[in-house]
Amino acid sequence: MDVLTQNFSLYGKGFLGTVQLTVYASLLALVLGILMAAFRVAPVASLRALGTVWVTVLRNTPLTLLFFAVMLGLPRFGLVLPFTVFAVIALGCYTSAFICEAVRAGINTVPLGQGEAARSLGMTFDQTLSAVVLPQAFRTVIPPIGSTLIALAKNSAIAGSFSVTELLGTYKPLNEQGYSIIWTFVWIAVGYLIITLAISAIFALLERRWGVPR
Repeated sequence: MDVLTQNFSLYGKGFLGTVQLTVYASLLALVLGILMAAFRVAPVASLRALGTVWVTVLRNTPLTLLFFAVMLGLPRFGLVLPFTVFAVIALGCYTSAFICEAVRAGINTVPLGQGEAARSLGMTFDQTLSAVVLPQAFRTVIPPIGSTLIALAKNSAIAGSFSVTELLGTYKPLNEQGYSIIWTFVWIAVGYLIITLAISAIFALLERRWGVPR
């Protein structure tokens, strides 16, 4: 218990850093994921190809390698940002590929007649997707999106290796100070448990409110 009480501010700073990474990267992943899902079902071949390449590349690239590509690659093109922003970009882009596939699967559950009826009323593809298809698809993709964002929260631990303040990185200074490594990691695990349980609770509430009855 001493390791927590005597270093509460350090744990708190790491915890808030992980929460910040999770929230911002989740927002980026949701926006990009939904956009790429729309591309993958678009009637324009070039957009479908872009969506396919995006998902294929990111889903098959190790997240650590993507962190290196973002942290070391973007500055070579003159884009110099704080490491936290780079971490958000890496986490958000990586997770967006999985969000995309979850949303696309939800879109495929919507009966084709819904889209055909919308088009018969003169609605464009954008209008059909945003007003008819996505609202219905959203109800079926709440659980998989929740699981994906929980994975994102745990994946944020990689950011600590790139000078980003987050929860797992707190073990380094505590280990140097001679604290028990076991209890150090126990309290780190508790912090991640709080974050993942909070995400689970939010999506359980969304599923009860809007989810498809099973």
